[in-house]
Amino acid sequence: MNGRVFLNDGLVEAEKAGVSVADSGLLYGAGLFETMRSRNGVVFRIQDHLDRLFLSAATLSIAHSYDKPYIGRAVDSLLQANQLKDARLRLTLTGGPLTESEEQRKPTLLITATEFRPYPADYYKTGVLAVLCPFRQNSTDPTCGHKTTSYYPRLLALNLAHQRRAAEAIWFTTENRLAEGSVSNVFLVKNSILQTPSVETPVLPGIARKTVLELARRQSIEVVEKDLFITDLLEADEVFLTNVIMEVLPVINLEKHTLGDGQVGPVTQKLRDAFAQAVEQECNA
Repeated sequence: MNGRVFLNDGLVEAEKAGVSVADSGLLYGAGLFETMRSRNGVVFRIQDHLDRLFLSAATLSIAHSYDKPYIGRAVDSLLQANQLKDARLRLTLTGGPLTESEEQRKPTLLITATEFRPYPADYYKTGVLAVLCPFRQNSTDPTCGHKTTSYYPRLLALNLAHQRRAAEAIWFTTENRLAEGSVSNVFLVKNSILQTPSVETPVLPGIARKTVLELARRQSIEVVEKDLFITDLLEADEVFLTNVIMEVLPVINLEKHTLGDGQVGPVTQKLRDAFAQAVEQECNA
């Protein structure tokens, strides 16, 4: 990685940045992260990202002394230092080195930014293939619904999907309820009604997920958050995935099954257009 990163108290050259060998995030995955995107030098819905980060930190007892305005200024300084307008950012927060007492321990805050690279345009024209994840999401796991740095199961599932030339792996819970993608939230459309698993499933309360729900209600699209199962997914008229990088990504095939009529559906396209417009409007520097 070239350029600068923001580490703890300020900007440093990327090749000179380092964390303690005793860092709790490095050793035990005791940390959180946010993947964000900027447009025109403005981070899309940064307040939502920080609200989620701080709520997870409090829930999972990841102590830190930062406040939201400080992190917001850090993000802005990083974008300016690297001369980036359209960027992909990652914010990582851990509890810091375990060698220190709780009173003296300093958290680790790392923010990186690289040039924004969208998903291939063809994905949105013809839709993508998704596969069923061979693993299960356990609703009793205390980290479920939080974006922790213990992310290897997600990356492993995504890698297995990529080996099958699929864009995403769809997770279910141990009770066989539809959950989410490895790096995305899942939506389906049935009889013009937009459906998605509730956050109590539990699933990650995605920033793009929240945005899509707001946009749908604004356009008078009926929205239902409820328990969904494999039959709901297979019988859906439309299926799409969301995160702030992919935005609204249509799914046309699930394993060997063709979803709906095999085309990008009207509700998906309408919400994709609305999402792109929201990013442009909210990030108009």
